[in-house]
Amino acid sequence: MSREAAISSWPYPRFAAHRGAGKLAPENTLAAMRAGYAHGYRMVEFDVKLSADGVPFLLHDDTLDRTTGGRGRADALTWAELAKLDAGSWHSPQFAGEPLPALGAIANWALANGVACNIEIKPMPGRERDTGAAVALDAQTLWRGADMPPLLSSFSEEALAAARDAVPELQRALLVERIPGDWERRLSQLQCVALDSDYRELKAGLIAAAHGAGYKVLTYTPNDVEVVARLNAWGVDCIITDAIDVVRPE
Repeated sequence: MSREAAISSWPYPRFAAHRGAGKLAPENTLAAMRAGYAHGYRMVEFDVKLSADGVPFLLHDDTLDRTTGGRGRADALTWAELAKLDAGSWHSPQFAGEPLPALGAIANWALANGVACNIEIKPMPGRERDTGAAVALDAQTLWRGADMPPLLSSFSEEALAAARDAVPELQRALLVERIPGDWERRLSQLQCVALDSDYRELKAGLIAAAHGAGYKVLTYTPNDVEVVARLNAWGVDCIITDAIDVVRPE
């Protein structure tokens, strides 16, 4: 699919729940996805990396320490070992025992409930290419025939390039903390359809320039309703927020 065709058929909602439910449930779990859904969100953003045996699973950090009962490198354990970890107690007692989900479990839930997905490819250092390719290939299989395939994004241009090479038809967005002067060249080189920036970097003129160049614009993670309203007025195509209890999705 050409970039022009992909953008003209952009299917994604205007609002997405960051890591599933923002701060209301343990991030990157099925419990978080369900919480986002219960608050009216029909798109979720989440982070995916690879286990020691190459299974894509949800986790943000390079280590297990912050959000699970495990310790050390996130890719040091097999999926069978990771699946036994408690990924909920760190958040609050009500989520004790909530497991880490594999990408397949999220795909099954999202497809069953009509929820769009923004998969952030979050590779461990040194595993950029194999993670990008593996996540793209698994996403292609899991969402085969779906009306709304997932949007792939990453801060790693190497991971995005690998995803592009593996499954070019899946739409991609380049994540940036600061918008580089050559953003248009980078998007073109990676055959992305969108720029995904920290909201503090965005201005009305930049959004207009991106649209004029044929790209969509996503942003993370504005949580103030006035800021969200301003970004919405500027024409941001997707706003990824933690404040799912106060920012009402359209």
